[in-house]
Amino acid sequence: MSEGKNGLTYAQAGVDIDAGNALVERIKPAAAATKRAGVASGLGGFGGLFDLKAAGFVDPVLVAATDGVGTKLRIAIDTGNVDGVGIDLVAMCVNDLVCQGAEPLFFLDYFATGKLELDQAARIIEGIAKGCSASGCALIGGETAEMPGMYPAGDFDLAGFSVGAMERGTALPAGVAEDDVLLGLASDGVHSNGYSLVRKIVETSGLAWADDCPWADGSLGAALLTPTRLYVKAALAAIAAGGVHGLAHITGGGLTENLPRVLPEGLGVSVDLDSWSVPPVFEWLAAQGGMAEAEMLKTFNAGIGMVVVVAEDAAADVTAALEGEGQEVHRIGAVVSGQGVSYSGRLL
Repeated sequence: MSEGKNGLTYAQAGVDIDAGNALVERIKPAAAATKRAGVASGLGGFGGLFDLKAAGFVDPVLVAATDGVGTKLRIAIDTGNVDGVGIDLVAMCVNDLVCQGAEPLFFLDYFATGKLELDQAARIIEGIAKGCSASGCALIGGETAEMPGMYPAGDFDLAGFSVGAMERGTALPAGVAEDDVLLGLASDGVHSNGYSLVRKIVETSGLAWADDCPWADGSLGAALLTPTRLYVKAALAAIAAGGVHGLAHITGGGLTENLPRVLPEGLGVSVDLDSWSVPPVFEWLAAQGGMAEAEMLKTFNAGIGMVVVVAEDAAADVTAALEGEGQEVHRIGAVVSGQGVSYSGRLL
């Protein structure tokens, strides 16, 4: 075959295959550290293999979830603080999976950028591996897409995909009944929802990401990049304790829209807003943005990142199991006759 007139290469078009290969080699130790029972292949193949029988399942039902990090990535890109967004990515997927009663088994990531920056990409994927390890979930594959012309310099996007399993007949929610107790698990801040509004509030405040944080030590950008809390091991411990009828991951839509997702027809929930202390980040956002309470409750988690719906007679044992996994637990309300979410007390 004759040589092309200009002798162009893929690298000259903006895609560096060698950099991609170097990234795979760099992240292999981090991925290997997430290995768990059932993993049947490592990175580098055309697909990841997982053996459900080797993981201990007898009659499993698979559960899948996918999510991203949203515009929180904009803060990470602008500040260069990218180490925690991988944890966010994992949390947004596996915290959803466990709400179905499933144990997360493996995770795959999609990382897309205009030009691959090896150190940046490695730090992001090492964060993903850290989140997987903390959730008992194996990182068995992914895709790094270098797409010149699609993203401005330094920009990237992330998506995550997780698969879990449960034994047949154990899916949640199940058995939610009037007078069940709502146990709220504390969040670590804003987590990964509502950042378009967060960024708008910061813009109107006149503060920059590098400025001192108004409510905590360090910079404003670093405080707002606090990773999403991982609830998997605590939720599985609660399920094992018995009496759990449902779990709700409090993400976009807040308590107002996520709690009804675990309720059967004819039942609602009553939430006491005085039963927990709202983290100062939300006090600042509410004050700076002049936000109404109803808007706060349907936009942000307001300090409660996961809610466990549990039978009254099991609430003490489930609380002990959750606290044993390091969670701060608040009894925030109960299941009642009716529909939707009703609030008493004041959030702020």
